[in-house]
Amino acid sequence: MRLLGNGGLALLLTIVAAWPVTAAAEALGPQELIRDTAEQVLGEVLRNKDELEKDPSGIYDLVQEKVVPHFDFSRMSQAALGRYWRQASEEQRDRLIREFQELLVRTYAVALLNYSGQPIDYLAVRIPEDAQDVMIPTRVEAGGPPVPIDYRLYLADNGWKVYDVVIDGVSMVTNYRSTFATQVRRSGIEGLIEQLAARNKQSRG
Repeated sequence: MRLLGNGGLALLLTIVAAWPVTAAAEALGPQELIRDTAEQVLGEVLRNKDELEKDPSGIYDLVQEKVVPHFDFSRMSQAALGRYWRQASEEQRDRLIREFQELLVRTYAVALLNYSGQPIDYLAVRIPEDAQDVMIPTRVEAGGPPVPIDYRLYLADNGWKVYDVVIDGVSMVTNYRSTFATQVRRSGIEGLIEQLAARNKQSRG
């Protein structure tokens, strides 16, 4: 089950995984949150790259601490499952959210190791003071034409939360919705959850 086939995915995930868990971060606007913390944490990744490659557990800890609190995995899971969400039991929904979250977290962790200082361009965007839902555009240099990476966020009670990322015009949630729907048609919701669980177990070694 593959998200996207271009080099922009790894770059995207390194940026997203940089978001910190602090009260100050929650007070930032969505664009400032992405830019300021990405620069801080990606700098740390570059400084400790050799050590992190030898011991990837540090990457997993970084992603668990920094990225998880700033994503709405429940909303993302519901959107990815689409119309089948209504057919899932509460227990199945909880398991799907848990497995989907682990899948993304492990993907982020691996992608962090691929970052080697590629420039990131944070495009100008005007955000109304009363905005509740925004898209933040960026462009990442990846050895060819810049890769557009746009972040969709909404304002929750405890700060801005990501609910989708669009890479080169392709929505992450929409892409997973297609693969999830295919698996559900083949083996049901339970089969999808079992497939995600098996993939996560394999990743853990």
